[in-house]
Amino acid sequence: MPLIWTPLMLTLTLAAPGPQAAGQTQAGFLYKTLTLDGEKYAYAVFVPPEYTPERAWPVILFLHGSGERGDDGFKQTQIGISTMIRRNYRRVPAIVVMPQCRERQAWPGPMSEMALKCVEQTSRDYRLDPQRIYLTGLSLGGQGAWHLAAELPGRFAAVVPVCGFAEWGESTGVAEKLAGRLTDVPIWCYHGTADEAVPVEKTREMARLIKAGGGDIRYTEVPGGPHNVWDVAYADDAMWDWLFQQRLE
Repeated sequence: MPLIWTPLMLTLTLAAPGPQAAGQTQAGFLYKTLTLDGEKYAYAVFVPPEYTPERAWPVILFLHGSGERGDDGFKQTQIGISTMIRRNYRRVPAIVVMPQCRERQAWPGPMSEMALKCVEQTSRDYRLDPQRIYLTGLSLGGQGAWHLAAELPGRFAAVVPVCGFAEWGESTGVAEKLAGRLTDVPIWCYHGTADEAVPVEKTREMARLIKAGGGDIRYTEVPGGPHNVWDVAYADDAMWDWLFQQRLE
C-alpha cells in the first residue's frame, strides 16, 4: 500500500447556518452531496433526533478505511463510529460528518480537502460549535486523521486515530514531521497488538514521538486485538467522556 504524503494548504471554515436550519426536522443518517472543482461527491451526515438549532452542537469528522472507498455515499456508514451510533446514539450527542474517499485514493491530499468541505457545507445546514470540532478515523482513515490533524493543528479540539499509520513501508521521516506538529493537540489513539493489516508499531511510533515532544496523548493498546480494534475504541465510554470534554480555547 504505497502512499505518498503531499502537504496541502488546507483550511477549515464553518459558516453560519442558513434560514432552513431552523425548520430542519430530518434526523438519523442522511445522504448528502457536494460539488467540488466540478466533481460531485456523496457523503453522509448523522443528525441526532434531539437536534435543535437553539444551541451549537459538537461535530465529529469521521474518516473511514480502505474497504469503504467508493462513490455511493453510504458504505462508510456501515463501520466504526456508525456501529456505535446504531447501538446507542445517545452516547454520541454530536453531528457526525462522514465523507467517502474515492477508490484507489487515500485521505492525505485532495480527499482531505473534500472532507473539510463536507464539514463546511454541513455547517450551513446545522448549528455547529467551532470550539468542539473533533476528528477520528480508522485504518486508512487513521492515517488521514494523523495527517489532517498535523495540517491543521489548531482547528480540532481532539483527535482519535484508530489503527492508523503515518506512512506505509519503511520510514522516511514522515512520522517525525507529523508528531512535531501534534504536541498541542489532545489525542487518544488505539491499536491492537495482533493487527494483521497495519502493524501496531505504527501507532507505537507516533505515540512515542508525540509523548517525547511533550504532547497530550493517550494510547490504548489492546492485547491480542485484531485490525478491527475500532469496535473497542468506539465502544469505550471513557473515550467519549474524554472527547466531549475537549474544546478549543
